[in-house]
Amino acid sequence: MNLQRNKPFSERIKSLNATSDHQEIAYLLVCHVFPWDTERALELALFRTFAIPSISRLTASTGELANRPRKRYDDTELILFEILEHGYDSERAKRAFNRMNKMHGSYAISNDDLLYVLSTFIFEPIWWNARFGWRPLRQNEKESGFYFFREVGRRMGIRELPDDMDAFEAWSKAYAAKNARFTENNYRIGKPTLDLVLGFYLPKWLFPVGRPFLLALLDEALVDNMGFRNPPGWIRKTMEVIMSVRKRIVAYLPERSKPKLGTRRRRPTYPEGYKIEEIGTFPKGDRKTETYSKTE
Repeated sequence: MNLQRNKPFSERIKSLNATSDHQEIAYLLVCHVFPWDTERALELALFRTFAIPSISRLTASTGELANRPRKRYDDTELILFEILEHGYDSERAKRAFNRMNKMHGSYAISNDDLLYVLSTFIFEPIWWNARFGWRPLRQNEKESGFYFFREVGRRMGIRELPDDMDAFEAWSKAYAAKNARFTENNYRIGKPTLDLVLGFYLPKWLFPVGRPFLLALLDEALVDNMGFRNPPGWIRKTMEVIMSVRKRIVAYLPERSKPKLGTRRRRPTYPEGYKIEEIGTFPKGDRKTETYSKTE
């Protein structure tokens, strides 16, 4: 089998420049080359942010993840996919940035916490693909994520954005090492998120069986900081084998010819579609309607 013939988007990316073409590279990676892997990586990145007490405390205070985890998940994805799919200079992306910045502006979020969350969107897919992807990310693909999300951060008003990817990764790891620790809020928002992810694959009655296998994808320190029970070694080894077999199979499959678009996915949160301006949470009295229109 000619693997290159079945990987046209990977071949296309080889010719692109991370600095000038990072939006195209990011789009091709997420929507054609690694759609499943990227989504799984960013789901696990949520837990990395929840292990920071200042982040989990604020997130728990909104009640969204504890009471409506699927809505929080959909809201986050929709904002990011609006920016990724249309480009951050598009009219839709500008509306998405306005909506996101308005939501964030309702809370006292430290610049360092914003910077750390941003870093997980850059580095978690790199770490995931090195371990579980059908191939690791190439250098220009890694750098494209850095340039893409650094620009996203700039438009969010995040200060002190690093100019160097390696320096940012070192900062992110150091920030987690210094600040990550267990609090009740970590578990309070982590448990419904864990069950939400399990629900993508299993019926609810199988959640107790599936939890240790999903947790085996997280490092032991992160599991401890979230207040979960670390799975036994045999489960971790079993998941390593399963994911190794999967990546070997995917390596022989063709890339998606049609993009997997997050904005076009049917979502239980918005069965009739959505308006960008109605995504997310609203301070009490700041919203005039609870209805959602067709996607526009």
